[in-house]
Amino acid sequence: MRKQTYSNLVRHYTPHHFIFYPLLLIAVGLSLLAIIHHPAEKHLWLAITVLLFFIGWSSFMMRQHYALGNQDRIVRMELRFRYYVTTGKRLEPLEASLRFSQLAALRFASDEELPALVERSIKENLPPNLIKKSIQQWIPDTMRV
Repeated sequence: MRKQTYSNLVRHYTPHHFIFYPLLLIAVGLSLLAIIHHPAEKHLWLAITVLLFFIGWSSFMMRQHYALGNQDRIVRMELRFRYYVTTGKRLEPLEASLRFSQLAALRFASDEELPALVERSIKENLPPNLIKKSIQQWIPDTMRV
């Protein structure tokens, strides 16, 4: 497995991103063409188009909602544990000063960098991208959704 860095952070799920959605997009496009080329069956093709759009939208929203909600909770718990192990202090009192997006970015920091980067993130209100760019030794997160 290759080393994770800021430049290769984004991941794709091939069946979903490169098969399901493209096929769904093609089906919506073909149904839109059918509306134009078959005016007598316009209402049927419109219903099919709306149904396909709803399937795609529902698929995206449910996939995101369930997976990301669970992942956010796991990220928060992992970061709390790592912070406690490295400092002997609880992270919870500091969490009110950090947005979840900052916490999520901090998860990539090595144990050596984590305490100082948490403090810096709070003091300077660092945006997530700047937190990630500040990390010298990445802890890869290869199992995220």
